[in-house]
Formats: sequence, C-alpha cells, structure tokens
Amino acid sequence: MTELPPYWLRDNCPCPECRDPRNGQKLFQIDDLPDGLAVAGSTEADGHLEVRWSDGHRSRYPLEWLDRADGGDGRTEHGKRLWTAADFAAGLPGARWEAYLEDPAERAAVLAAVRRDGFAVLRGVPAVERQVLRVAESFGYVRVTNYGELFDVRVEPDPNNLAFTSAAIAPHTDNPYRDPVPTLQLLHCLENSATGGDSGLVDGFRAAAILREEAPDAFEVLTRTPVPFVFRDRRTELRADRPLIEVDPRGRIREVRFNNRSIGTVRGIGPDDLDAFYAAYRRFAAIALRPGLRLTFRLGPGDCLVFDNTRLLHARTAFRPDGHRHLQGCYADLDALNSTLAVLHRRAAALDTIAELFAGEGAGEYLGEEVTMAEHMLQAAAAAEAAGAPAHLVAAALLHDVGHFHGALHGRDLMDGRDNRHSDSGADWLAQWFGPEVTEPVRLHVAAKRYLCAVEPGYRERLSAASAYTLEVQGGPMDERRAAAFAELPGARDAVAVRRWDERAKVAGAPVPGFEHYRPLLAALMR
Repeated sequence: MTELPPYWLRDNCPCPECRDPRNGQKLFQIDDLPDGLAVAGSTEADGHLEVRWSDGHRSRYPLEWLDRADGGDGRTEHGKRLWTAADFAAGLPGARWEAYLEDPAERAAVLAAVRRDGFAVLRGVPAVERQVLRVAESFGYVRVTNYGELFDVRVEPDPNNLAFTSAAIAPHTDNPYRDPVPTLQLLHCLENSATGGDSGLVDGFRAAAILREEAPDAFEVLTRTPVPFVFRDRRTELRADRPLIEVDPRGRIREVRFNNRSIGTVRGIGPDDLDAFYAAYRRFAAIALRPGLRLTFRLGPGDCLVFDNTRLLHARTAFRPDGHRHLQGCYADLDALNSTLAVLHRRAAALDTIAELFAGEGAGEYLGEEVTMAEHMLQAAAAAEAAGAPAHLVAAALLHDVGHFHGALHGRDLMDGRDNRHSDSGADWLAQWFGPEVTEPVRLHVAAKRYLCAVEPGYRERLSAASAYTLEVQGGPMDERRAAAFAELPGARDAVAVRRWDERAKVAGAPVPGFEHYRPLLAALMR
C-alpha cells in the first residue's frame, strides 16, 4: 500500500487533526504539507494501514477504503442504464405517493430510478394545484426561473412558449439557454381529458451513444461545437453557448442539450465546419426520432413525472380541444436528489448494521434474565410505544442496551463484576446517526436506575436478581447530592422513563413487534 503517492495518501488522512470529524472537511491547506514528505514506516493491522510520516504525523487508513473504486459523481453515462422503449414493457419505474412518503426504502428506490434510468412516475399525488412543489421538496429544492416557481402546461391565449399550446412537441430538453440548466423537471398531471396529449421520453444518452457507435466523427463534432441556445420574450432574454453533447474529461457522455426551437444562429466557424455540424446535427436528430427509442405513455390525474433534464428528451403528441389537459411543472436539481439518495442509503446501511446486531449477538442471553438481549430491547420499545411515548423515546428504549453488543462496541460483561459502562459506549456509538434526544436517555439509563433506587421507596426491591446485582457493580444507589444533581440534567426525565420500560422488559415469550417494525421510526430520527 505504501507505493501510493505520499501526497495523495497524506492529503486523505482521516484523523481528527486533518479532518473535522463532524463533516469530513479538511483542516489544512495542501501547501501546509512539508516539501519532501515521505512515509517513514507503515504496518497493516486490524484491517487498517497505519502510516508514520517523515514529519512525525501518524495516519490510519481502512484497507477497504484504500481499495475502493471511484464511482464518480453519478452524472455521466458510466453507471447509468441506457435504454430503449422496449426495456419498459413491464411498466414504468415509480411508486405510489403515500408509500414514497412513508417508506424510506420506497423513496430511495424512486430516486435511484431517476438516477439510473433518468425518470420515475409517482402515482396518486393529490391532483391539486401546487402539489408539484411538494414533490420537489420531498428530495430537494425548487429552482425558480422566469416561468416562476411553477408553471402551468395548458393552452394559453397568448403563449410565450409552444409548450403552452395544443401542438405536438418534438423530443427536446428544457431551458438549454440557461447556464446552469435546470437538471430536473417535474410534471404533475391535474387533468387530461383531451384526445391526444400523450407524453414521450427518449434517452438522450442512448441516442448519443448510438451516434458515437455509428458515426464517431459526427459525435466528435457535436461535442466540440458550441451552439447558441436563445430565449427571449417581452421580459426575458437568455443565451447559453454549449455543445449538443457534453462529455467529461474522460470522454464519457455527461449532458445532452437538444431543443430545435431554441437554437440560435451558429457563427464563428468556417463553411466546412458548418457543413459538418449540420450533417452531425441532422443525424443525431434522426436517431432521437427512431420509434424504438421513444417511450410513450399517458399521464393521468395524480401522476407526477420526475425526469433528468440533462439526459432525457421529453415530447408530447398534439391534442384536440375536446377536453382539458392541465399539467403543473417545476424545476429542481440532481445534486439535491443525489444528496437525498446518498443520505437514505447511508441511513439504510446504518439500520442494517443495527439490525444485524439484533439478529446476531442479540440472540444471546441478557445478563442472566429469561429473555435474550434482543427480546429485552424489543419489549422495552413495545412498552414505550404502548405508553404513547414520542418517537425519540421509543427509539431510546429500543436501543438503550446496544452497549452490551461486544462485536460493535467491544464492551465487557457486567456479570463478570466489572462495569462495562455500556450506557456511555452505546450512546457514543449511536451518536453517529442520532441526536441527543435519543442518545442521552441511553447514556443516562443506568444512572436513572441508581437515581430511582435512591428516591423511590420500594423501587430497589422490585428489581430482578440480575438487575440488583448489576446495580452494585455500577455504583449502587445514588446519595442525596448525586440524586439531586441527576434530577437537574436535561435528559433525566426521559432517562427515567426508559429505565422503567427497561425493568418491565424481561418477560419470557412476550409477543412484541420485531426490529423491522421500528425501521421507519428510526430512519425518520436519523441525522
């Protein structure tokens, strides 16, 4: 591993002296590193590479991280599924709106479809005005343009755009005259009773990839010829000069801008180059119009289409004035969608880790009681839920004893007569994902037992034999001074509530929900 370039390795040191542990941002400038920096020594242990540097600094890198491939930012053709219409014979990607809102896994699946396929359809979105804004806000932020925060796609008496007529609209991307272009578009159907007006999508990346395969010279022309895209009306004048097909420095397709209505006059290149451009442009347009590439479907009231405006070309068939067609649209951006998706994946991975502890070590005995560790914590959560406790307290009750899980937290058994301080180690571990409203009742639930034994007559006598034993290991009942100080702590009341549910959660065979029941609740609380 030490054959890695030293400045790259040191620039990526993960220690808290080099990176803020809260956000991962670097705490030094690249020119702060000394000239001639070199590795003075290294060892591999416990799945990590430990490096001692020539300037005395020490770094520790997970081997898995060092071996990880770079997946990129997800904006190029790499990692996407390039498609034709036949690929969706079984149906369009999407979900019901209610499920999307309530289930983080369902939401992640929809957003992943937008990232992978370029679009998804949410069904059952209430067909009321301005609801499209709520859809955008469910994963990001609305991009306000000269059309406003939202726009109505319907026949207008004095349209400033052909989209606001009943005419057929050829496959195109929106707003190519902006820089940056809105990278996402949403269209929410409020009414669609007219004959015609079907929606269409074309995978522009697939069309560009076909052009590259069939006519590489034409593809090259369209990646290097700047095209003026222009829009003007009485209040607005916009222009952006960009190629029809944009590639990243590695030559991978990153963006398509295609809108015949908005292309201005191409100037500044010679006649031969103009001929080459128009030949390539026409060939690309012909590919985009191939019937096999166009996916056609009809949006009904309550359907909301979310699609990548830097990749997909959208279209519409003409419609007759024998009914009404009204969509509301807005723009948003892929970076927010990708951020939301990454956070959902991160939370899902964390919940998977916790679930594995419940299923694995959680099946082991719980301090000599008649229940397993998992049964104990699930019973505590069920008691909190039955009492109508707020979500953060249900979570604290569910997770209060994770500090006993040796594999994750390296604790030691209380029954050996040594305080493993599981409340502190558990709270510290959970703080990766949860705020103090969850972690502090976990941290204080042992102290709450000592407190209750000091201030509540008869409480100590009701403890199980195992709990009475661990009470002594953990310091015994508080004295009057410590009890008074505990009662003043901000999380004391919540910790006492968790403690009471903890003591009740030791009934062999009690029927309670499993861990999966609490996943949505935990996901909603995660930071």
